[in-house]
Amino acid sequence: QVQLVESGGGLVQAGGSLRLSCLASGSVFSFEYMGWYRQAPGKQRELIAGLIPGFSTAYTDSVKGRCTISRDNAKNTMYLQMNSLKPEDTAVYYCCVHHNQTTYWGQGTQVTVSS
Repeated sequence: QVQLVESGGGLVQAGGSLRLSCLASGSVFSFEYMGWYRQAPGKQRELIAGLIPGFSTAYTDSVKGRCTISRDNAKNTMYLQMNSLKPEDTAVYYCCVHHNQTTYWGQGTQVTVSS
């Protein structure tokens, strides 16, 4: 069983930055896939950044060049650095990992970007 706890969300002005953290109960080194998703009010949850350890990262077009997904094996933590934030980035952000044929989700952290 893997537990994920996000933190780092909050209220920020447009153009600002936030770094979201996702602390995992297990070793992030062992996860087959790690990702960040977001869900805005009235919209479906969408993938914004994904990482396959040892292989590659990928980003949705709307955040490409503004966001960076990374992990710290020693801290069992995954990060999402977000820069140049826009009001349309306002959403609840979730981290997600896939491990041993099971997908796990965090509880979400709210990001609100004011104009």
